[in-house]
Amino acid sequence: MFIYGILSLSLALALLSLYFMFRATGKPFRYGWSQGLLALSLGLFIYLYGTWVYLTVHAKYVFGVLLLLCLLSALVRSKSTKARPPRAWKRAMSLLWVGILGFLCITYFTGTTGLKQKRVELAFPLKTGRYFVLQGGKGLPTNLFHFSLRGAIYAMDIVKLNSWGGRANKVFSSRLEDYEIFNDTIYAPCSGRVLRAYSDNPDNIPPNMDRGPQNTNQVLLETDSSYIFLAHMKKGSVVVHENEWVQQGQALGCVGNSGFSSEPHLHIQAHAKTSKDTPWYMGEPLYISFNGRGYLLYEVIRPKRVNMVKK
Repeated sequence: MFIYGILSLSLALALLSLYFMFRATGKPFRYGWSQGLLALSLGLFIYLYGTWVYLTVHAKYVFGVLLLLCLLSALVRSKSTKARPPRAWKRAMSLLWVGILGFLCITYFTGTTGLKQKRVELAFPLKTGRYFVLQGGKGLPTNLFHFSLRGAIYAMDIVKLNSWGGRANKVFSSRLEDYEIFNDTIYAPCSGRVLRAYSDNPDNIPPNMDRGPQNTNQVLLETDSSYIFLAHMKKGSVVVHENEWVQQGQALGCVGNSGFSSEPHLHIQAHAKTSKDTPWYMGEPLYISFNGRGYLLYEVIRPKRVNMVKK
């Protein structure tokens, strides 16, 4: 199972970085600095990119504390008198990996699309609890899956966290009801005209995606300057109609698992309006900002803390 595989990889790399850091802090600085730098860069990489949510998002913070404690142990641990300088090729390999991991950590924040993306300001379309960006970011490398989907380089997949920080009752479940976000009400993130609205397609049973992207229950909103697409909605849940004008905060439907989706989540993407002859998805992709803040891959969204949706 793919989910178990990437979770196991995240945990293995986390343990490897702790091991490297513990080894490095037991050596004199002149011998252990390159291994310590490798451990730190690997630790930061897995802290940012690790699939902690499949277990619990709190594991990320536990790992961060453990890595910091390993680093601080250099201040109190006695150094091995048997330590020897690393071979030149080992130090070179360590520094090569530090460069690669460092680049990935920097592009986590900046993406490969530049520092200033054209944005659209929206209200967060879900109201209660804590939510999580399962896929998203500023293009490559964090938004790899969406990058090739008709220019949806800033699209976001959002799930909901339960009380212990997971997105479902299990690491993986074939029951839709086990996913915290399933059947959550979706509210209009902006005022606009409904261009598409249907929910006749059945919900997939995880992880089956055989019905593909052509069978996605969805709502497409048109504003004066943009198109807002919300997808994977629950069968029979859409309560608005095409050509209807909706207000920000008005209920649209519920989160489901229709179309090209392996588990319940809300997919949202935005594009700028261009000519009338240009399909909405061919317009310039817009980076989504919820109430003045943009979110990156694996970040937590807490709509309770601010007035995310107008009543």
